Amino acid sequence: MISVLFAVLTAISNGSASVLQRRAASTVPDAEAMHLSLIRHLLRKKVWLAGIGLVVVAAVCQAVALATGPIAVVQPIFVIELPATLLIASCAFRVRLSRSAWRGVASVTCGLALGMAAAAPGGGSESVPGYRWIPALIVTGVFEAALIIWSRRLRGNARAALLGLAAACGYALTAALMKDAVSRLDNGGGVLALVSAWQLYGMAVAGVGALFLLQNALQAGSLVASQPMLTLGDALISITYGVTLFGESLRSGWWLLPELIGVALIAAGCVELARSPLMTGAKPPPPRVR
Repeated sequence: MISVLFAVLTAISNGSASVLQRRAASTVPDAEAMHLSLIRHLLRKKVWLAGIGLVVVAAVCQAVALATGPIAVVQPIFVIELPATLLIASCAFRVRLSRSAWRGVASVTCGLALGMAAAAPGGGSESVPGYRWIPALIVTGVFEAALIIWSRRLRGNARAALLGLAAACGYALTAALMKDAVSRLDNGGGVLALVSAWQLYGMAVAGVGALFLLQNALQAGSLVASQPMLTLGDALISITYGVTLFGESLRSGWWLLPELIGVALIAAGCVELARSPLMTGAKPPPPRVR
């Protein structure tokens, strides 16, 4: 229960951070894309700094969640960040959600419930032998490089989608390294074992790289293009890490059908929610007068 609670808190913080960062990144000129000047530009914006603050909160909550639960359970829960953030924003700004937004909330929620119930993830170890990281890092590096090179040939939402997936891969790797690093605390090594683990520093590098890719994804196109790829990509790639690295288990066979239906419902819901004015930062339409 502790891991689920902190996973939910992580999702809420991450979703809110994405909206704030999108508002800031959308004002950056195209000429600054994939350059460090993009970050310098964003550092001057308070709304972006507020988003980074929420990222820090999310990182702490995520560390607690991963230390107390399997990665294949914790990471998929993060798909609720869109509906949770939208509901909070609607209450804070006193804006009624449209029917399509409520459909998106229901779709994501039902998709997550169906997918998790069908997959029943669990088991696995808390840490990963060092040699098993070598092929994982090589495959991840090649995949990330291919996405980035491909995105450079595109513009608009197509680039945003590819960079969103690249960012998702980076965040999934960050989570896997984080879980392996914090396991040093539980194994009796204490803080010294944690700070001497290469996974801790690899996590920092992967996290910064993922953050950089996310800013470029948000700058390149709309949330409709980047957010579903980020949300679903993070969940699915994290599950892959959980199964291949940590030895966690998922149901297979005919259970794959409801699992795929759950993924489809989540994807459809994410697209619907990402179109909401509350997510894009646009001014919501006035309510109809009956």
